[in-house]
Amino acid sequence: MVAKDKISIASEYFNKAYDLHLRGKIDDAINNYKLSIESYPTAKAHTYLGWAYSLHANYEEAIEECKTAIELDPDFGNPYNDIGSYLISLGKLDEAIIWLEKAIDAEDYEPRHFPYFNLGRIYERKGDWFTAMKYYEDALDVNPDYEIAKSAVLRLTAMLN
Repeated sequence: MVAKDKISIASEYFNKAYDLHLRGKIDDAINNYKLSIESYPTAKAHTYLGWAYSLHANYEEAIEECKTAIELDPDFGNPYNDIGSYLISLGKLDEAIIWLEKAIDAEDYEPRHFPYFNLGRIYERKGDWFTAMKYYEDALDVNPDYEIAKSAVLRLTAMLN
């Protein structure tokens, strides 16, 4: 099969998987992400498969998928942030920081406010509220409409007063 055909089939499976994912049909989404990857592996498909695994609290599998995504496209920022997020869920805060900083530095990354927010979460858990506040404010600099970061800033401001 010609690469163009494989890419087209992979894209169809990916789009179906993403739609299923958003509708909460996670197991079906997982199956379709895998079919997409079998047809033509992409960093995005591996990252989203990891995201689906994380919704079942399969964080180790999710991390492995993200690492595969990074091997395929080291400039794609999503898997770095996702690894950081999964490590937070596993309570590995110091390890998560490294991955979140890589997400911030990634060349191809649109929702750059996520790693800033996740770093804020880490520092808030560690009791370093001033550093947490800085990262929450950085998230708002990137995306002024990010309501969760606004709430975090308000909560910390109240705690510091």
